Amino acid sequence: MTEGHERRLTVGAEEAGTRLDRFLAQRLGTPRALAQRSLQLGLVRVDGLAASRASLVLHPGAVVAVDPGSAPTTPGPAPADPRVVYSDSELVVIDKPAGLAVHAAPSLKGPTLADWVASQPGPWSTMAGPERPGIVHRLDRGTSGLLVLARTDSTHADLSGQLRQRSMGREYWALAVGSIKEDRGRIEAAVGRERSHPQRMSVTARGRDSTTEFWVLERLPRHVALRLRLLSGRTHQIRVHLAYIHRPLVGDPLYGRNEAGAARPALHAAMLHLRHPGSGEELSFVSPLPQDLRDLRERLGGEGEPAWPWAPTEEA
Repeated sequence: MTEGHERRLTVGAEEAGTRLDRFLAQRLGTPRALAQRSLQLGLVRVDGLAASRASLVLHPGAVVAVDPGSAPTTPGPAPADPRVVYSDSELVVIDKPAGLAVHAAPSLKGPTLADWVASQPGPWSTMAGPERPGIVHRLDRGTSGLLVLARTDSTHADLSGQLRQRSMGREYWALAVGSIKEDRGRIEAAVGRERSHPQRMSVTARGRDSTTEFWVLERLPRHVALRLRLLSGRTHQIRVHLAYIHRPLVGDPLYGRNEAGAARPALHAAMLHLRHPGSGEELSFVSPLPQDLRDLRERLGGEGEPAWPWAPTEEA
């Protein structure tokens, strides 16, 4: 930072417990996305130490130093906030946009879903740790669609049990490269982490048993639209299984190839079914296909409305 331009802000007693990005936005009168961008660029210090974590909770008397002369004047691209589909005293179902990571990782910069959850009125479960409030399961950063969050630890434990017992239904819409003759099928192949490439998973005898069911929804000229159901929940499971049968996701740089200008893997968590931990009621939720995937399908030869086997979610 340039000391001549540095602006120092002292956290007041009434501001104690405020997230760093929110504090900067309020005190500097800037959009929150711009405050987060300043953090990413290393333009902020707290009590003399560099600060880049948006969710850092401030204590009274802390001195926040920021260099507005070097900060961006317009917000860089930032993921949209998730859409709340359902909410009650025990759980929240959200529709996550593509580009928003679920939780922090060493190589990740920018806001996460965990940051967003922490900024919302609680309570939230703590079973996944204080850095992952309410987080029961996850979607890859590039995958859009439905996730359930837990408000209490007992709800978290119940939902985690439904995941383990495979009674929580999760279905996806996807665009894959190539064609599939069968109308439906099942991929059963153990998935584990690659030793030589820690960011990749692969089908390996050392992996954990994994099963994905699929149905063909549409056959495009050189691609296929699929409905996929997870019967296990391994990291990158759908991406790995489709690559294993030589039908990788469109736009997946890690397991396939990009084409048709796909900005992210063509995968959307379209349906979520669960048993409410409190009432025992069976709940089903559906997320509509995002516009970017609708546009991608059209560029690849899809005509008319996409084949969509899921009934719309009733308004809660």
